[in-house]
Amino acid sequence: MTQQPAAAAADIATLPFEQAMQELERIVADLEKGAVSLDESVKLYARGKALQARCEALLAEAEARIEKITLGENGQPTGVAPFDVE
Repeated sequence: MTQQPAAAAADIATLPFEQAMQELERIVADLEKGAVSLDESVKLYARGKALQARCEALLAEAEARIEKITLGENGQPTGVAPFDVE
């Protein structure tokens, strides 16, 4: 990872969920192997945390857009309401 921190953050901010998750999985695999230097491990960890935050933000946005179909007494759809995750 030779990107500057500001450039790396801007890069992460534009990644779609699937790409961010794929890169995060690669970083986790690299860290678990232990084949990178301590300095590189710290850089990978920091990028991984930023990717994790991006994925969480994208998931929160998706959850906010999900709606559930409401049914009337006769069982027929009557409209939609915000999805309640609880």
